[in-house]
Amino acid sequence: MKKVLAIIYLIIAFFIIYFLQANFFSWFTIAGIQPNLFIIFILFIGLFTGKNIGAIFGLILGLYLDLLLGRTIGISGILLAMIGMIGEYLDRNFSKESRFTIMLMVAGCTAIYEIGGYIFNIIRLGLPIEIFSFAKILIVEMIYNVLIIVIIYPLIRKLGYALENVFKSKNILTRYF
Repeated sequence: MKKVLAIIYLIIAFFIIYFLQANFFSWFTIAGIQPNLFIIFILFIGLFTGKNIGAIFGLILGLYLDLLLGRTIGISGILLAMIGMIGEYLDRNFSKESRFTIMLMVAGCTAIYEIGGYIFNIIRLGLPIEIFSFAKILIVEMIYNVLIIVIIYPLIRKLGYALENVFKSKNILTRYF
């Protein structure tokens, strides 16, 4: 029952993040570039719930975003699912206690998402290659996402450990002889 409630809360959080992305951050851009809160959200799910739930949420929410916003259906779903799976790998190999580590994780996942989407758009849609403008967008978006993490890190940590207790509960059975 706790897992079902947690999933419902995550879906509600997605719609809140969608509202923030579409409305609030459209007013607060840096050089016309918005942060990508969905990358932060899916990485958060992957870090604290595991790769299966992170990948499923990434795929479903990415497909939903593609249906609403995208030119092609599926690329955001695939890339966000990858970020959800990467979250589990990062959880096993790095500490979630350090704000700096989380900042590097978000910067790396932002780069993976944007580079993957850019390469796909070049191949599939035949867009021209403009490395300088893409690098500018990538760097500004990475900095913006990292700044958001600096601000909301205590909230992410608190909610993340609550999710981790629900999804990664370690039931240890001891045996006495």
